[in-house]
Amino acid sequence: VKFDDGDRDKAVEPENIEAIGGGDDSETDAGNKFEKGDKVEARYRGKSRYYPGEISRVRSNGTYDINYDDGEKELGVKADLIKSLEKKSSKSPSKRAKIREGDKVKAKFKGKGKMYPGEVY
Repeated sequence: VKFDDGDRDKAVEPENIEAIGGGDDSETDAGNKFEKGDKVEARYRGKSRYYPGEISRVRSNGTYDINYDDGEKELGVKADLIKSLEKKSSKSPSKRAKIREGDKVKAKFKGKGKMYPGEVY
């Protein structure tokens, strides 16, 4: 990782690095919260009840298209209206594995202290 202050760390452990999402959502990595094919429950048209479905498309603006199990479809659903039905333990390692060269990240320098912004090189 090449940190924004100029420091570099070539051996950052996976638990000491996370991708920085592009949106202004307060949740970490919210831009990549769900993937195409993920089984989810979503609040159809923003109503209070959740309905099961599947992510059919991940949009660049951070919203998702959903094909509901009852045949309905909805476009541009915000992440805060969606709950994953996937097992969290299987999702977390795959999220870390997707960090690639050029990605903006936060990482612990030398594995210590707080997270600092940088870029994978």
